[in-house]
Amino acid sequence: MNAVVSRLSLFILLPMLACTPSAQDQLASEGEVAVWITTDDKTSLFAEAPTKLRFEAITDTNAVITVDTTQRFQTVDGFGYALTGGSAFLMNQKLTSSQRKELLKELFLSDSNNIGISYLRVSIGASDLDDHVFSYDDMPGGMTDISLSKFSLAEDQKNLIPILKEILALNPDIKIMGSPWSAPAWMKDNNSPKGGSLKVEYYTVYANYLVKYIHAMKAEDIPIDAITLQNEPENPKNNPSMLMTADEQALFVKRYLGPAFELAGIETKIVVFDHNCDHPNYPISILNDAEAKKFIEGSAFHLYLGEIDVLSEVHNAHPDRNIYFTEQWTWSKGNFDGDLRWHTKNLIVGAMRNWSRNVLEWNLAADQNQDPHTDEGGCTECLGALTIGDSVIRNVSYYIIAHASKFVRPGSVRVASNGVDGLPNVAFVTPLGKKVLIVLNDSDLIKSFSIQFKGSSATASLSGGAVGTYVW
Repeated sequence: MNAVVSRLSLFILLPMLACTPSAQDQLASEGEVAVWITTDDKTSLFAEAPTKLRFEAITDTNAVITVDTTQRFQTVDGFGYALTGGSAFLMNQKLTSSQRKELLKELFLSDSNNIGISYLRVSIGASDLDDHVFSYDDMPGGMTDISLSKFSLAEDQKNLIPILKEILALNPDIKIMGSPWSAPAWMKDNNSPKGGSLKVEYYTVYANYLVKYIHAMKAEDIPIDAITLQNEPENPKNNPSMLMTADEQALFVKRYLGPAFELAGIETKIVVFDHNCDHPNYPISILNDAEAKKFIEGSAFHLYLGEIDVLSEVHNAHPDRNIYFTEQWTWSKGNFDGDLRWHTKNLIVGAMRNWSRNVLEWNLAADQNQDPHTDEGGCTECLGALTIGDSVIRNVSYYIIAHASKFVRPGSVRVASNGVDGLPNVAFVTPLGKKVLIVLNDSDLIKSFSIQFKGSSATASLSGGAVGTYVW
């Protein structure tokens, strides 16, 4: 059975309030509120409640979440995942054509039966969740290719590019971000795909390498909306990986990559940092460099260290540049309830309330052994949103993203909603004028609360640890 039509838990209280015809005339014009629920015990998995809420005159004394569409913040680019090389391999090689077709529809179409993923992150070359390490211009030891005459997307053409083409056929407007895990080893000071730094004498060549990547993907009819300069530039432990300091990123952007993109007429956005929330000074220092800043769209973050509210610190330092949230894993040994609660609170609510234009979970798919991954530095415990084996299993990050991606479509705008203890929440207005409120009950007990909008109120309840999306 499709996960989005799973049965609703019988104990969740979602009353439809009785109202007389005269009372109905006084309701907010939006009328009924559709509700979608995921519970921490999995009795309801992103299921629509059989009964809709209704707005009535304000009479109750519950905790109140007020949605105010007159206060508007950032525009939303989308919600989604990293489509790793391993994810593409599993979809392309382990599913039949008909299985893949149905799964991709469920993931990427936005209608009553599907979750409408609207943003993807792909690796430029291998990530640590490919089955082997590669770049687009690998050379034998001791050899170089300054002219990039050996550049080739051949590895991506095996699985990633075919899957991306199928996705684009379903959703031509999906945004795709590319992130390199490493430059080709021959450009680095340790001549290895793992760790090390890009040699200054190869900055021009590497800038041209990224230009070639954008052009080569465009030739495949795959538009790259944005690139980050380096995945986790302070982490040399992945395989592949590459260190890059803030000063190095600033120099590379202002003297090499920015001018190269400008000369080639490339409009792909350049995003810096792409690492943890514990070092906000890294992107701020780059943006403080006016020469670099003019080429930079914004900064990207993960949350393996630090606190999510530092996104606002970076936004406040440079409010004319954007914020992106590009990666967070779920652990194969973790708990559904804990991950549902933490990710919803910190990412879907937290990142959005701190100016992010997107939220991306790590790793769309893995198999039952959390494969594939690279040796000696590939993630061995990264749980995919999907487990693809004898069947397709939807895991916790599938539901985390679905609560936002299905309803908060690209072009939506975050609007004001007040904070309530124990009920983290975030609200949006969609391009079609729909209001979307996402609420987590961050307690272990059932909580009732009121959604107030334009002087009317609808009463809802969530069981402890549950997530609700409310649409009117």
